[in-house]
Amino acid sequence: MCGCTARLALTSAALLLSTLLRAEIATVAVAANFAVPLRSMTATFEEQTGHSLVLVPGSTGQIYAQILNGAPFDVFLAADSDRPARLAEDGLAVGASRFTYARGRLVLWSADPRAFDGRGIEMLAGGEFRHIAIASPELAPYGAAARQVLEQLELWEALRPRVAIGQSIGQAFAMAATGNAELGLVALSQALAYDGPASYVTVPPAFYEPIEQDAILLSRGAENAAAVALMAFLQSTETRRIIREFGYL
Repeated sequence: MCGCTARLALTSAALLLSTLLRAEIATVAVAANFAVPLRSMTATFEEQTGHSLVLVPGSTGQIYAQILNGAPFDVFLAADSDRPARLAEDGLAVGASRFTYARGRLVLWSADPRAFDGRGIEMLAGGEFRHIAIASPELAPYGAAARQVLEQLELWEALRPRVAIGQSIGQAFAMAATGNAELGLVALSQALAYDGPASYVTVPPAFYEPIEQDAILLSRGAENAAAVALMAFLQSTETRRIIREFGYL
């Protein structure tokens, strides 16, 4: 009996050592809107696979520029489909790995629980605010969508002096959350994750182009087991359910 127990212990230790030796670390560049959902899923991913993730949030445009300049990322979770496609065309990513992991949704958000009083985005026309925060339309797809909303309402030119622009949707949300801007056109995922008193109204999808968020395996990560495992993890049924719970389609 003792000999069997000893052999079992040795076998278990060998399997554990083998798993640890095979475990890898993937560096994931993630669009700011998806940073919180991905962080919430990281522990489950690491427990299921034995691999580890290092998350680097930022605006999609900033991350794209960093990849072009040789940043050591293994996976790119963008907030659009255009930049991942361009990386594949340029030979910097594995084109066949690209897929849409989420479709983003835009909301008008305020840290004031009574900011809307039953009104929708039409309240922007009243101008009863000093500043509205959006992400950079050039760098962040959510910023481009926010500008489209203001253009649809024929308010872009009139409100430009009051538009506070963040480098990413994370910065835009921070401006609204701290009161530096009374309103923010931000991601629904951010509104749902916020833990304090607040209010928001959903922006009708017809007011902006669909925010298709694509994931792609970068060339540097093609042989990284952790990066490959993450791409599969994001497409699992359970992960897709969690992504929907964070406000994505």
